[in-house]
Amino acid sequence: MSDGSIVLAGGGTGGHISPGIAIAERLAEIAPQFDRVFACSTRAVDARMLEHVGADYVPIQAEGLSPQPLKLMRFVRAFVAGRAAARDLLAERGARVVIALGGYVTGPVVMAAHSMRVPVLLVNLDATPGKANRLVARRAVRVLSACATPSMPRFAERIVGMPVRRVALASMPRDECIAKLGLERGFRTLLVTGASQGATSLNDLIQLLLLRERPLFGEWQVLHLVGNADRAPIERAYREAGVRAKVIAFLHEMGLAWGAADLALSRAGANSVAEAMLNAVPTVFAPYPYHADQHQKWNARPYHDEGVAVLCDDLIDAEKNAPTLGAALVALMGDHARREAMRGALVARAREDAALEIAKIALEIAR
Repeated sequence: MSDGSIVLAGGGTGGHISPGIAIAERLAEIAPQFDRVFACSTRAVDARMLEHVGADYVPIQAEGLSPQPLKLMRFVRAFVAGRAAARDLLAERGARVVIALGGYVTGPVVMAAHSMRVPVLLVNLDATPGKANRLVARRAVRVLSACATPSMPRFAERIVGMPVRRVALASMPRDECIAKLGLERGFRTLLVTGASQGATSLNDLIQLLLLRERPLFGEWQVLHLVGNADRAPIERAYREAGVRAKVIAFLHEMGLAWGAADLALSRAGANSVAEAMLNAVPTVFAPYPYHADQHQKWNARPYHDEGVAVLCDDLIDAEKNAPTLGAALVALMGDHARREAMRGALVARAREDAALEIAKIALEIAR
């Protein structure tokens, strides 16, 4: 018999959903008496990820706040509807605590929880807390952060690390990961990933490097996650260059990819950074270039400064990226000693289970 539920509120990107799944996994292990339900956004990526793991979820309508009259009107309408839907959800499921993970959907859910005296635990996932999280923090009984927040050093009471799904951690030896992915043994593996949405600029850069640095790829194979992009031209580029590659849109079992990788080129979302570092994969991080505050830079900056990762701006255009971001990747592909030193330093780092720590705190509040 259920003792009520713990609601995980957040969504809109895999970067919000994946940490929530990680926390829900640990809650299922330590507190099976509580149901776990996601109050997610209405975006397709949320449903796709949550359905894949068999999670209980309810989409909540929400929009971003904007001063433009039409967008402001949409925000107000969505907020009112979302708060009403959230109140129904919290009441029907007997919510004992809401774990807020960020994104537009947290606003109406947290306001509903506040009005119903349901305590809120905020888990900030980025180095620069967004508008929604700054508002939520005022109504949360406790505030944790997955990473340091240099621009707001007192934002959270504790830095707990990024919650990472078990499926995103390599659970078998490298050769077994390679075999499960259908890759070839005897070659080094480069992982290219733009996270759940893909990264067109990274896809374009790799296609350019295949033309200009073909000999370097001779001892490598590539596992390329293209996201929303058209796979056909990218597959054709590898085929015409004679480079071994497996091109897929998205991989839920990311632990296999990290377990097979000798090197990665990745976006610098907090979740991607945590997965790469916990799996001890030397990585060239290219932060998403369209964020006004460039907060993804701060996610990877500490690891760059330690020398266990490389951080480079994404200049969007492949020709502009080639001498900077491309050169950084090419240098690491050819420097085996440096990669091994980076991997060794990452393996030596202490590894804490942030998801379990957050789950324990949520359980304390729920009780």
